[in-house]
Amino acid sequence: MNLTALPAFTDNYIWMLDDGTSAVVVDPGEAAPVQAALDARQLALAAILVTHHHGDHVGGVDALRSRLSGPVYGPRRESIPAPYVALDDGDTVEVLGQRFEVIDVPGHTAGHIAYFHAGRDGAPLLFCGDTLFSGGCGRLFEGTPAQMHASLSKFAALPADTRVCCTHEYTLSNLRFAAAVEPGNGAITAYTQRCQATREAGQPTLPSSMAQELAINPFLRCTQPEVVRMARELAGLSKDPEANYALEFEEPDLITLGLAYEQRGRFSGMPLIALCRPVHPWSPGLSWTCTTPTAEAHCSDSRGKRHAPK
Repeated sequence: MNLTALPAFTDNYIWMLDDGTSAVVVDPGEAAPVQAALDARQLALAAILVTHHHGDHVGGVDALRSRLSGPVYGPRRESIPAPYVALDDGDTVEVLGQRFEVIDVPGHTAGHIAYFHAGRDGAPLLFCGDTLFSGGCGRLFEGTPAQMHASLSKFAALPADTRVCCTHEYTLSNLRFAAAVEPGNGAITAYTQRCQATREAGQPTLPSSMAQELAINPFLRCTQPEVVRMARELAGLSKDPEANYALEFEEPDLITLGLAYEQRGRFSGMPLIALCRPVHPWSPGLSWTCTTPTAEAHCSDSRGKRHAPK
């Protein structure tokens, strides 16, 4: 099987898996890169896999239907261009003789799913959409911090050699943030150098591997002492985290740091999630001060800009 990252828009990847005759594509936000690849390799389009409903992941679906010999698959709980086969957690999809398990991973969107292939002739394969990025994770448009943490925990339990097929080239900017969270983590330094060389050569930094992400991604390292310490510091948490903790909110130029670091009965026994926002790319010295989490809550950054949750 051949695995290819097809560049789309400014930083998207449409993943294509082919056997030399037929192909399946994942999250085709636009049709042109897929059509060009199919033509260049003389491939038939056997199926389309969709992880979530955002336009940069489904925008090319309808334009590809004329070349499609099989179904479009997507999450049942989201609005995907119809017709499509609606999938739930635990369902399986077989494409090109490869069996993929559907994993429910809400957080980035409410109904986001991922596709996992346990591997037969090669390493396991994960199409994770916008839930997990190399060195980072997706922003919370619809889900909750607790949902995102649970989704990332599912990924962390996959085999270490799993190939992680993320859908955006955010790796280097994420690694700047990861290095600020764990400045003493040599694995981050080494991986950053390798990724810089890869990008300078005009190649994608992806796929990553689960072993790599467990070594460098702060979103998967929530129990590491340095990550916990930095989460408290960035969130402005005092000795009483119940009295003051960071609130999830979104802006396009911000990266989420979601860290489950403490059990508190006051929060229904769920892990308390500290959510901090450095500007993207990482800007040292910028901190966030947040009120308690209510519908009217807000956050103000150290430049005095007020942010309302969306």
